[in-house]
Amino acid sequence: MSRASRSAVLSVLSLAAALALPVAGPPPGPARAAVHHTGDEAAVLGEEHARTHARLRQAARSTQGYPQSRRTESLAALEQSQRRANAGFDAARFGRFTRFFPSPDFGVHVALLPTGKVLLFSFERVEADPTKETGPTNTVGRTNAGRAWLWDPAAGTGARAFTNVPPPVVLVPDGTYSPRPAPFFCAGHSYLPNGMVGVFGGNVGGKGGSGARLSFVFDPWTEKWFRNRDMAVGRWYPSVVTGADGRQVIMSGQSERGTGTPTPVVERFPALGHRVPWRPYDIPVGVPAERLRSDAPFRNDYPHLFSLRDGMIYGLGRDADQQWLFDPVEDVRRDLPRRPADFRGYGSAVPLPAGFRGPDSVLVLGGDPRDPHTYRLSGGRWTTEEPRAFGRTQDGTLILPDGTLITVNGALDTRDYGHGPFNPKADPKYRQIELRDARGRWTLGPAQRLPRGYHSNALILPDGRIMVTGDELQQIANDPDITDGMDGSIELYEPAYLHRGTRPALDRVPAGDLPYDTAFEVSSSTAQDARRAVLLAPTTVTHSVNTSQRHLDLRMTGIRGDRIGLRTPPGAADAPPGHYMLFLLDAKGVPSTAKWIKLGAR
Repeated sequence: MSRASRSAVLSVLSLAAALALPVAGPPPGPARAAVHHTGDEAAVLGEEHARTHARLRQAARSTQGYPQSRRTESLAALEQSQRRANAGFDAARFGRFTRFFPSPDFGVHVALLPTGKVLLFSFERVEADPTKETGPTNTVGRTNAGRAWLWDPAAGTGARAFTNVPPPVVLVPDGTYSPRPAPFFCAGHSYLPNGMVGVFGGNVGGKGGSGARLSFVFDPWTEKWFRNRDMAVGRWYPSVVTGADGRQVIMSGQSERGTGTPTPVVERFPALGHRVPWRPYDIPVGVPAERLRSDAPFRNDYPHLFSLRDGMIYGLGRDADQQWLFDPVEDVRRDLPRRPADFRGYGSAVPLPAGFRGPDSVLVLGGDPRDPHTYRLSGGRWTTEEPRAFGRTQDGTLILPDGTLITVNGALDTRDYGHGPFNPKADPKYRQIELRDARGRWTLGPAQRLPRGYHSNALILPDGRIMVTGDELQQIANDPDITDGMDGSIELYEPAYLHRGTRPALDRVPAGDLPYDTAFEVSSSTAQDARRAVLLAPTTVTHSVNTSQRHLDLRMTGIRGDRIGLRTPPGAADAPPGHYMLFLLDAKGVPSTAKWIKLGAR
């Protein structure tokens, strides 16, 4: 065993000792799986209000099998063990976790919007017992429903910082004729050039779930959902990526026939002949997608998709032999070499920063609890890169403004936290984050409060902090009040760069569209301290699949007083059109608070 490996093992063991908690067995007693309310109550309160009351009554019944006292004790124990474990980590080297607070949504899907707010959406739970399936995957009818919220970080962390943005009410072809908020959980999504989030697919219900043809956009400017024409096929667990032309390419997902029937059909939104939404008021309503000639016969769902600097779309399947290159212009698919590792479950993948140009390589990591190695695809070849301390699945890896990487979350396997399926007591090592430096070396860092595995997510906020959320089983297992409407949670992490001195200032950036390969200026009261200017694309992520991440350095052409001259990336293949966070960094790598710019011109 190498010195680095011994060090990693010792670090894991020491953290495990600090975080150790007793393992609880499955709680006794059944819990009902459906929510009902009386017609009289609906007549008095209204349909949606009555359903809310019914859910609260169901939550109270569900606590008989997993009582509130157990949740409260578990959360307190996690808080104490986190404090003990993190006492020895220097914030200037490893960062620190700061806030933990309730959320009204589980955060199965999250997206940072160009308004600075965060969109969270998931499902209405049908169970409050974390040793059972919480979501309505198998449910047919009204209780198979979605929900969505906005969190405004500028408004703080209390209940008033959240706004309900319910999805449109739809009918799904499940034979019940039961209108309900669209069950768009476990869909795929990416950004359009005007900052809207395109969301495709969802769950019709039935055994194991089945694919819905649903197609929506969420408009961050009006904070409303809009429905488009259904896709050609149903999709349950699809992936979506935005290409250099601003159109979204949709692949994979389990079909209308249910789990085990992934569709090979590839679609594009909007269809050719329909304008790509560009301006804030270009709201696509009733717009169709179109089926492409090429197919994507992934055997498993949620492949990683990336649009790289050559303008091609790279589809990296969970199976080692399903690695493909898609040409969105010629509409053809070509084979890529087999990945060195075997099957990967839900692990992360990141397009690695490449300086002033767009990314030309991808790092694949996680998805196999027995394999800590990371794998890089570059120039059509795979190489085995530096390992992390241990293998994990359900992890999330993010690019930080300084170009380094951070991994949060993780588990042994889907719904298995290290002590058996659906057991909310996770192996403590999965609470520990990992950091990758500019040389590609990984280091273990502090621990999260909650273990977060399946359905966990994270994203970087414009102020440089990281929001960690997701995993409904862990959230309800540690809910401080399971009977209220705040059954999710969010934790905030401050990277080390926020503990290394005063931050640079970024005062003003240009409004409007910025063409590619064009000079522009920003103003900063600390302009002389600026050493780098970088763009970071916003994140929209689910199930460890994050197709939108991107990091580019901008060329600095000169500093005159409080003015800094910069140049936009060379072309749309380097950075697809849309909104980006612009950070200034000083000599210590400390970033400013970001401001938004929009790349591309019609």
